[in-house]
Amino acid sequence: MQSAVETLSPTRVRLTVEVPFAELKPELDKAYKTIGAQVKVQGFRPGKVPQRILDQRVGRGVVLEEAVQEALPRLYSEAVTESGVAPVGRPEVDVTKLDDGVELAFTAEVDVRPEFEIPAYDGLAVTVADAVVSDDDISTQVDELRERFAKLTPVERPAAEGDYVTLDLAATVDGKEVPGGTATGLSYQVGSGDLLDGLDEAVTGASAEEAKTFTTTLVAGDYEGQQAEVAVTVRAVNERELPAADDAWAETTGFASFEELQADVRTRLDRVKKMEQGVEARDKVLEALLAAVEVPLPESVVEAEIEWRRESTTTQLQQAGLTLDQYLEDEGKGEEEFAEEVRESATTAVKAQLVLDAVADAEQLGVTDAELTDQVVRRAQRAGVSPDQYAQSLVQSGSLQALVAEVRRGKALATVMEGASITDASGQPVDLEALRDDLDPGMDDTQIDESGRPFHTHGDGTVHYLDEG
Repeated sequence: MQSAVETLSPTRVRLTVEVPFAELKPELDKAYKTIGAQVKVQGFRPGKVPQRILDQRVGRGVVLEEAVQEALPRLYSEAVTESGVAPVGRPEVDVTKLDDGVELAFTAEVDVRPEFEIPAYDGLAVTVADAVVSDDDISTQVDELRERFAKLTPVERPAAEGDYVTLDLAATVDGKEVPGGTATGLSYQVGSGDLLDGLDEAVTGASAEEAKTFTTTLVAGDYEGQQAEVAVTVRAVNERELPAADDAWAETTGFASFEELQADVRTRLDRVKKMEQGVEARDKVLEALLAAVEVPLPESVVEAEIEWRRESTTTQLQQAGLTLDQYLEDEGKGEEEFAEEVRESATTAVKAQLVLDAVADAEQLGVTDAELTDQVVRRAQRAGVSPDQYAQSLVQSGSLQALVAEVRRGKALATVMEGASITDASGQPVDLEALRDDLDPGMDDTQIDESGRPFHTHGDGTVHYLDEG
């Protein structure tokens, strides 16, 4: 085999490959065997028809085409290895010469990983928020905990915001009962706004056994979009009573005193703050790294990422019972604005992937069996499955190499973070060492779906299946 590389652009090359015909013998023999098994010739058993007879029956050209199509992936792979190019997309292959018994020649245009210079890590400097737990933070957390232990107490007064009321509801459109629009004994928190538009206004100020009516626009069902008359009767008004913030209540939650409970809350919040600071540092370091380097991006890879993100968004919206148009309307966005956001996020994702791969190559980073096992265990825990089940899903879906690549990029980003200057808003250096076991620079939480496929969720909310690359 002879091959040559022609650079078409910083991200695309053309491979020209010439192969002696003799190198096609394995595929040619296989083609005769495959076609011979499909052709019935009197006097010969299936698969035992001589090649010259097959040439007469189906034509030598059909056999050659079968052999060439079978051989091209292998020959292309060998040419890539021989030339040293690093493809990042599917090739466009064109057979330019097929001289029976003499030579096969073809070209393959493919996007490749671009070459660029990685900036010095110690030249990157980012500032993150202080990891400080205030007294107000503790009070807020304690109050949220008290709300979990709150009791509902009946009161003989009109309903006010925050109260829990027991309701009977009946909705009609033009005098006809709305299917599913009747409920009795329904518990509702006044002011939550999570049931029907106009309900809060109707029940606020109403006492037990008082009836009201209001008009609302239905958002689902057979009468979606139509005006409905809703009759609501308040059956009971309950006030939420929080436990006192004292030692007696703290003991019911497993602490010896209220002071001990506050100390535990502070410890937990301090850890959360530091984790948030670490995540912010990770994101800002990556942002600074990307801003410091110019990378020509393979257009086909960007377009594939854009298509994947659009399809992923559409699928998730469908699962939520929404269309893309409805989502854009709710978000107040136009199609062009959405398309631009998708392109921007896809471009950033592709650039980050290329840059982190380059860092991993430069640092000669690899992923050991122990590191991979550790990551499988972590992700299995987050997905709520056993490590064996998670590992099996990776192998079955063919996404193991995708996970290895993700972990390797995570190690690359961790290396960059170690060299960067990271300070908090107060000017103090941020020590990420304590977070090393918990902060995973390369991945978001990974989960397993109902079919056993592993996926993780990006920061923008889109879902990425690992077996999709």
